[in-house]
Amino acid sequence: MATFRYASMSRRAALTAAALAAMATVAGCTAKGGAAQGDMGMGAGEDAKVTVIEYASVTCGHCAVWNEEVWPEFKTKYVDTKKVRYVFREFPTPPQDIAVAGFLIARCAGPEKYFDVVHDIMASQKEWVAGVAPRTTLFRAAAAAGLSQEQTEACISDKAAIEEMSNRIKAGIDAGVTGTPTFLVNGTKVLDSSLSGLSEAIDAELAK
Repeated sequence: MATFRYASMSRRAALTAAALAAMATVAGCTAKGGAAQGDMGMGAGEDAKVTVIEYASVTCGHCAVWNEEVWPEFKTKYVDTKKVRYVFREFPTPPQDIAVAGFLIARCAGPEKYFDVVHDIMASQKEWVAGVAPRTTLFRAAAAAGLSQEQTEACISDKAAIEEMSNRIKAGIDAGVTGTPTFLVNGTKVLDSSLSGLSEAIDAELAK
């Protein structure tokens, strides 16, 4: 993966993300569930019998593989049918400045386009390996979501949004997240993130 330092990213955002990610390596391992401020979700409502939370990063290779190989069938089986509420929580991984910028852009795109932007950036990881600058793919994802270059620049330097991102990362650390992707089914960490592994945990909760 290319080690690109996003020049237009605010130094504060990059340092904050890096510091919080470093803290995650020494955080406790007690996983917690429940709704949190700023959650991005789809499927069933917040009163769903089963809530699946994924902590992930747009710069995480394993997250991109899961998104490509497991997500489509998972979405069809559980999200589109509204059997579960699926919640995505941002947990930036190296290079953190790119991850934070990507998440800020997804937020600026709005709730209806948030997941499209996240999935677009994850898919572009293959291009980074081929030598395409992440900045190019971030701005392309932003443009596809209807953001101009000026809006994108303003988005990734928004101090209030960066502070909110920091709070969400801290919440993940407090929940014991130490790597991505991490999945919780009704607050219990599921180590097997394959469709069969998640289905076993989800179906057991649905049957209660």
